[in-house]
Amino acid sequence: MLLTASITIVSLAALLVVVNAQSGRPRPLPGMMELDLEKPDLALSYPTAPETALGEEPALTPLPAPAEPMPPRDTIRQVAASIGAASPPELPPRVERGTLVFVIDDAGHNLHQLEPFLLFPGPITIAVLPGLSHSVEAARRIREAGKEVFLHQPMEAVGGEDPGPGAIYSWMGNEEILEILSRNLAEVGPVAGMNNHQGSKITADERIMETVLAFSQEHGIPFLDSKTTAMSVAPAIARRMGITIGKRNVFIDNQQDRLSMNHAIEGGLRIASRGGNAVMIGHVWSPELAPLLKDLYQDLVDQGFRFATASQLIAGDF
Repeated sequence: MLLTASITIVSLAALLVVVNAQSGRPRPLPGMMELDLEKPDLALSYPTAPETALGEEPALTPLPAPAEPMPPRDTIRQVAASIGAASPPELPPRVERGTLVFVIDDAGHNLHQLEPFLLFPGPITIAVLPGLSHSVEAARRIREAGKEVFLHQPMEAVGGEDPGPGAIYSWMGNEEILEILSRNLAEVGPVAGMNNHQGSKITADERIMETVLAFSQEHGIPFLDSKTTAMSVAPAIARRMGITIGKRNVFIDNQQDRLSMNHAIEGGLRIASRGGNAVMIGHVWSPELAPLLKDLYQDLVDQGFRFATASQLIAGDF
């Protein structure tokens, strides 16, 4: 009898728990203290995973989508403008400081002095003397390296210095001058232009310079006046003939130490900044010149200077 009553009490208690669970949450049995579960202690609350129905797998949290590549700056500006946001700041415009032309004279005596200039990272013009033991090979290597070749035409000087083989002298007639120019061009060519080696006497002679510039015009090779004399008539003859020639602004290596050459180049930079361009002439026999130019190149580009060859400058094609 007692056992039957105990089973009945336990069954009733279990029934009450089930009924209360269906109503929303378990209720305590009569006579037990009820805890206040409606007001959880916020200080002891922790984030929990979402509940799931029994028998279901918990939902997996999706992985974040892979980041989209950054759109181009123009796209960013368009989106920013469409939502009224401020655009990213504009980069300052590049300042153009002027065009620099470096001409390296006197190639052809040997090849070892030439080689460092062929490694120059930018445009450069190298003028080859005719009639020397390495003239043809020097010109070939310059072209192969992607650099510009000029004929460095020897001409008589006022002081009587020997200009070397293939030179033009003041006592020569026009026909002989044209023959010499043709022979030198055939040896060193193809070339992109011509400048004078020495020549302080010849460039001051109107007859001869008219012959030289007529040859230059006929063969499509621009002339660069090395300006070995202030008395040069080449600019006036060129204007009269309606052709454009170039002229030297700076001799880099009158003194061949690095400090002096750097100072000369700084003078050329000022000329280019004021006048738009500068032609600077050095020589293959200056041992410090090629390393100096290579060291300066990137810094000058970063400053806003542009590099061009002599023929590009004369043609305005740069």
